[in-house]
Amino acid sequence: MINVSFEFFPPADASMEATLWRSIERLEPLGPRFVSVTYGADGSTRARTHQVVSRIQRETSLTGAPHLTCVGASRGEVLDIARQYWEQGIRHIVALRGDPPQGAERYVPHPDGFAYAADLVAGLRRMADFDISVAAYPETHPEAPSAQFDLDNLKRKIEAGASRAITQFFFDTEAFLRFRDRCAAEGITAPIVPGILPITRFTQVRRFAERCGATIPRWLEERFTGLEEDAETRRLIAASVAIEQVKLLERHGVRDFHFYTLNRAELTYAICHMLGLRPAAQDPVCAGRAQAAGDVK
Repeated sequence: MINVSFEFFPPADASMEATLWRSIERLEPLGPRFVSVTYGADGSTRARTHQVVSRIQRETSLTGAPHLTCVGASRGEVLDIARQYWEQGIRHIVALRGDPPQGAERYVPHPDGFAYAADLVAGLRRMADFDISVAAYPETHPEAPSAQFDLDNLKRKIEAGASRAITQFFFDTEAFLRFRDRCAAEGITAPIVPGILPITRFTQVRRFAERCGATIPRWLEERFTGLEEDAETRRLIAASVAIEQVKLLERHGVRDFHFYTLNRAELTYAICHMLGLRPAAQDPVCAGRAQAAGDVK
């Protein structure tokens, strides 16, 4: 059985908000395990993240999973946010260290905060029985001094109580498979879920990759060469690349996938279709929620 989850980010304006909710409505019938909502560096989108997750909880059949980070807040402040989510019926959190604030040269823990993601996971686990996802890096976190250090850090997060690890996006599938083998050799038994990024704009993906240390293979560069002004062909190539990737992963036993949607549904929906996912028949409650969501826009 294939399980999927989707990531969205809080919209910055009314047009982006309309796009986000059209995408959520398009992907909802696929029955994802959860949908996560990102949290900006230094907590800059805290209120908008909360608004999106709360609306998902109220108006859809989906399980919302807010990102929560260590950056820029004390332990008490972070746990207060988590407690509010719990009181709303939100049971899944994506626990992350978080990126340094804009302009900062490196990450510095808050003096009264959770220093790292493993500490945050442990704090959340002590507070309530959350389902907790954490991050993993098949090609090593760019700030880690070594691949082994990074793997040890992942193991600490799992041992602190995380349910699964979702990887940074990657295009070198062999890198993921080697990483999965290394996790198993270290005794990590929690699921390692590949993060899949459908390519909407290749120049944007290249920037993302530079920041997070993901490799852009030469063959991938070549597929998008000369398509800067040809959006339709880019979409076809992007779908082909992502479908090849997920089908190869499926042949290697992967059954869980996490899609970085960039708030767009089309490519993610097509890839899920190729994985065999079909819209579930909506019951009257789900249909009513979907209608209510449409009425609000």
